[in-house]
Amino acid sequence: MSGDAHPGELGEFLKARRAELSPRTVGLPDSGVKRRVKGLRREEVALLASISTDYYTRLEQGRRQASAPVLDTLARVLHLDDEERAYLFEIAGRTVAGRSGRRPAQQVPPQLRRLLDELPTTPAMVLGRRMDVLAWNPMAAALLVDFSRIPERYRNYPWLVFRDPVMKSIHVEWEQTARACVAMLRREAGRHPQDQRMAQLVGELSMLDDDFRSWWGDHRVASHRGGSKVLRHPVAGDLTLDWEALACTDDPDMKLVVWTAEPGSPSHDGLRILASWQQPAAR
Repeated sequence: MSGDAHPGELGEFLKARRAELSPRTVGLPDSGVKRRVKGLRREEVALLASISTDYYTRLEQGRRQASAPVLDTLARVLHLDDEERAYLFEIAGRTVAGRSGRRPAQQVPPQLRRLLDELPTTPAMVLGRRMDVLAWNPMAAALLVDFSRIPERYRNYPWLVFRDPVMKSIHVEWEQTARACVAMLRREAGRHPQDQRMAQLVGELSMLDDDFRSWWGDHRVASHRGGSKVLRHPVAGDLTLDWEALACTDDPDMKLVVWTAEPGSPSHDGLRILASWQQPAAR
């Protein structure tokens, strides 16, 4: 067994995924009788995976460790995508994950800070574990929020998306952004199941925000790679921006996130207006 298993999360994840499938979806006959429980039954998952119902039940109850072949089969039976399959293996302890609950603070390399300074018209920031905001350039502060005015413990992207009124107001598609943050945060939690600060962050957001608590319970997972966002900025106007997350060579848990717009587009012009307006606010 490699890595740290998280049997409670494994069971909840399996239950959440089977609840989304119907017999017809997986090729089983549908009797037409209304079901008391949403989705597939445990015995149906066990049948499709060619394992005993008792074995599968013990997996969901956290009383049994799953082998890699069984996990492979369950991923296929439950129609998991690549991200969900990787997460399944992580929480089952079949990949190397962080072992210590106390991890050293991440330090942004000097060359990465210099790179931020060399992007005068491009919003950019460095995100660490838990999507903590570790560094940013003036354009990122002008576009989103002045991170220097936020206490360090709250410089966390998901926290700001859910709890900061400015961040909420500028995201035109706030729910889509917030759901994505939850899915990416859960993937981070799967990589580092013993991270005490992660547990504290999730616990606080769950207590303070009903949406976060509900979406965290969906057990969705996603990687922090890239996408697009629509913002409504008080100075730059409406912006449609693409973002990319580039992994740091020295620390795979640290990413440089860069926001760009298509050259010649109104959003590109908006970023130039923002660049001429913003004042230095980098860290």
